[in-house]
Amino acid sequence: MSISSPTRIAAALPADCRSQLMELAREVNFAEGTRLFREGGHADRFWIVRSGTVTLDVHVPGRRAAVIESLGAGQLVGCSWLFKPYTWRLGAEAMTPVRAYEFDAARVRMLVDADSGFGSAVGQWVGQVLAHRLQAARVRLLDLYAPYGSGSFL
Repeated sequence: MSISSPTRIAAALPADCRSQLMELAREVNFAEGTRLFREGGHADRFWIVRSGTVTLDVHVPGRRAAVIESLGAGQLVGCSWLFKPYTWRLGAEAMTPVRAYEFDAARVRMLVDADSGFGSAVGQWVGQVLAHRLQAARVRLLDLYAPYGSGSFL
């Protein structure tokens, strides 16, 4: 994915909305192998990667979790915080040491509700990320489990 991808924060949010969001950021670090969240857990925060790699995975009964996507600098980790019942739909793990901005989901949702322009921009950004992740999950699961793979050469 290129740096100008609409799923990266710099391309996805207008400068004023990025500034509003970043006012709520807290810098955090994760060691390699740290589990950020597990599928089914409570989605009360999210992150934007500053450096390092985070993988997203899906639980597959009787097998190891299937890695769906690897995320890097500028990318959103976690989308479930925006939608009730605020439950993680995937899992996430730091594959390298990771530096990230962390956001309290409740505070961001309050800003989304209070400012329609900000809310619209964040909703569109997260929607773009979700659409991309759905396609990535589909292709990856077909590659892993379908007899002929996904047929995709992405």
